[in-house]
Amino acid sequence: MNAVLAFFIVFFLSFLIVPVILSVGRLLGVYTIVSERRYHVYVLFGEVVATIDEPGLHFLWPLMGWKALIVNTFGKCYVVDMRLDQVYLRSAPVNSEEGAPMGIGIWYEMFISDPVAFLFKNMDPRGSLAANVENSTVRCL
Repeated sequence: MNAVLAFFIVFFLSFLIVPVILSVGRLLGVYTIVSERRYHVYVLFGEVVATIDEPGLHFLWPLMGWKALIVNTFGKCYVVDMRLDQVYLRSAPVNSEEGAPMGIGIWYEMFISDPVAFLFKNMDPRGSLAANVENSTVRCL
Protein backbone atom coordinates (compact mmCIF):
# COMPACT_ATOMS: atom_id res chain seq x y z
CA MET A 1 0.00 0.00 0.00
CA ASN A 2 2.85 2.39 0.78
CA ALA A 3 4.37 1.88 -2.68
CA VAL A 4 1.10 2.78 -4.39
CA LEU A 5 0.67 5.86 -2.20
CA ALA A 6 4.25 6.94 -2.85
CA PHE A 7 3.71 6.47 -6.60
CA PHE A 8 0.65 8.74 -6.62
CA ILE A 9 2.37 11.39 -4.48
CA VAL A 10 5.41 11.47 -6.78
CA PHE A 11 3.18 11.39 -9.85
CA PHE A 12 1.16 14.43 -8.78
CA LEU A 13 4.17 16.34 -7.41
CA SER A 14 5.90 15.93 -10.77
CA PHE A 15 3.17 18.11 -12.31
CA LEU A 16 4.37 20.91 -10.02
CA ILE A 17 8.12 20.30 -9.99
CA VAL A 18 8.77 19.83 -13.73
CA PRO A 19 7.23 23.18 -14.81
CA VAL A 20 9.13 24.97 -12.05
CA ILE A 21 12.43 23.41 -13.17
CA LEU A 22 11.73 24.26 -16.83
CA SER A 23 10.80 27.88 -16.06
CA VAL A 24 13.92 28.35 -13.91
CA GLY A 25 15.99 26.89 -16.75
CA ARG A 26 14.45 29.32 -19.22
CA LEU A 27 14.96 32.24 -16.85
CA LEU A 28 18.63 31.36 -16.34
CA GLY A 29 19.18 31.16 -20.09
CA VAL A 30 19.68 27.44 -20.36
CA TYR A 31 17.36 27.10 -23.36
CA THR A 32 14.89 28.94 -25.56
CA ILE A 33 12.18 27.85 -27.96
CA VAL A 34 11.98 29.62 -31.33
CA SER A 35 8.73 29.48 -33.29
CA GLU A 36 8.56 29.03 -37.03
CA ARG A 37 9.40 32.13 -39.15
CA ARG A 38 10.68 34.03 -36.10
CA TYR A 39 14.17 35.26 -35.24
CA HIS A 40 15.42 35.81 -31.71
CA VAL A 41 17.95 38.62 -31.41
CA TYR A 42 19.66 38.79 -28.01
CA VAL A 43 21.07 42.18 -26.95
CA LEU A 44 23.22 42.62 -23.85
CA PHE A 45 24.48 46.08 -22.82
CA GLY A 46 23.79 47.52 -26.30
CA GLU A 47 25.63 44.76 -28.17
CA VAL A 48 24.04 42.01 -30.25
CA VAL A 49 25.20 38.82 -28.56
CA ALA A 50 23.42 36.18 -30.65
CA THR A 51 20.75 35.67 -33.29
CA ILE A 52 18.78 32.45 -33.60
CA ASP A 53 16.97 31.88 -36.88
CA GLU A 54 16.08 28.18 -36.87
CA PRO A 55 12.83 27.05 -35.23
CA GLY A 56 12.97 24.61 -32.35
CA LEU A 57 14.68 24.11 -29.02
CA HIS A 58 18.05 25.88 -28.67
CA PHE A 59 20.51 25.81 -25.80
CA LEU A 60 21.95 29.29 -25.25
CA TRP A 61 25.19 28.42 -23.46
CA PRO A 62 27.00 27.10 -26.57
CA LEU A 63 26.00 30.29 -28.43
CA MET A 64 26.71 32.91 -25.77
CA GLY A 65 28.81 31.27 -23.10
CA TRP A 66 28.58 32.91 -19.67
CA LYS A 67 26.45 35.75 -21.10
CA ALA A 68 23.53 33.32 -21.35
CA LEU A 69 23.17 33.51 -17.56
CA ILE A 70 22.53 37.26 -17.52
CA VAL A 71 21.05 38.06 -20.95
CA ASN A 72 17.45 37.45 -19.80
CA THR A 73 17.92 39.63 -16.70
CA PHE A 74 20.10 42.52 -17.89
CA GLY A 75 19.59 42.26 -21.64
CA LYS A 76 16.68 41.95 -24.01
CA CYS A 77 15.45 39.34 -26.44
CA TYR A 78 13.79 40.79 -29.54
CA VAL A 79 11.46 38.42 -31.39
CA VAL A 80 11.30 39.49 -35.04
CA ASP A 81 8.47 38.24 -37.24
CA MET A 82 9.99 37.09 -40.55
CA ARG A 83 6.73 36.25 -42.34
CA LEU A 84 5.65 37.93 -45.55
CA ASP A 85 3.63 41.07 -44.82
CA GLN A 86 1.15 42.74 -47.17
CA VAL A 87 0.19 46.40 -47.02
CA TYR A 88 -2.42 48.40 -48.89
CA LEU A 89 -2.00 52.19 -48.96
CA ARG A 90 -5.31 53.87 -49.66
CA SER A 91 -6.00 57.19 -51.33
CA ALA A 92 -2.47 58.25 -52.24
CA PRO A 93 -3.02 61.72 -53.78
CA VAL A 94 -2.02 61.96 -57.46
CA ASN A 95 -2.73 64.54 -60.15
CA SER A 96 -4.02 63.04 -63.39
CA GLU A 97 -2.77 64.11 -66.83
CA GLU A 98 -5.65 66.57 -67.05
CA GLY A 99 -4.69 68.08 -63.69
CA ALA A 100 -7.62 66.70 -61.72
CA PRO A 101 -6.67 65.33 -58.30
CA MET A 102 -7.43 61.67 -57.70
CA GLY A 103 -6.53 58.99 -55.19
CA ILE A 104 -4.92 55.67 -56.00
CA GLY A 105 -4.45 52.51 -53.98
CA ILE A 106 -1.02 50.91 -53.69
CA TRP A 107 -0.57 47.27 -52.75
CA TYR A 108 2.85 45.87 -51.88
CA GLU A 109 4.42 42.93 -50.07
CA MET A 110 7.49 42.97 -47.86
CA PHE A 111 9.61 40.67 -45.74
CA ILE A 112 12.55 41.17 -43.41
CA SER A 113 15.81 39.72 -44.67
CA ASP A 114 18.16 41.02 -41.95
CA PRO A 115 16.61 41.20 -38.45
CA VAL A 116 19.53 43.10 -36.88
CA ALA A 117 19.35 45.84 -39.54
CA PHE A 118 15.55 45.91 -39.17
CA LEU A 119 15.85 46.52 -35.44
CA PHE A 120 18.79 48.92 -35.22
CA LYS A 121 19.58 50.65 -38.56
CA ASN A 122 16.29 52.45 -39.14
CA MET A 123 13.98 54.10 -36.63
CA ASP A 124 10.76 53.24 -38.52
CA PRO A 125 11.48 50.71 -41.29
CA ARG A 126 7.84 50.06 -42.16
CA GLY A 127 7.08 53.78 -42.39
CA SER A 128 10.20 54.42 -44.49
CA LEU A 129 9.26 51.65 -46.90
CA ALA A 130 5.68 52.92 -47.17
CA ALA A 131 6.94 56.46 -47.93
CA ASN A 132 9.39 55.17 -50.55
CA VAL A 133 6.74 53.02 -52.25
CA GLU A 134 4.23 55.87 -52.29
CA ASN A 135 6.75 58.41 -53.64
CA SER A 136 8.03 56.10 -56.38
CA THR A 137 4.49 55.18 -57.45
CA VAL A 138 3.37 58.81 -57.61
CA ARG A 139 6.48 59.72 -59.64
CA CYS A 140 5.79 56.95 -62.17
CA LEU A 141 2.26 58.18 -62.85
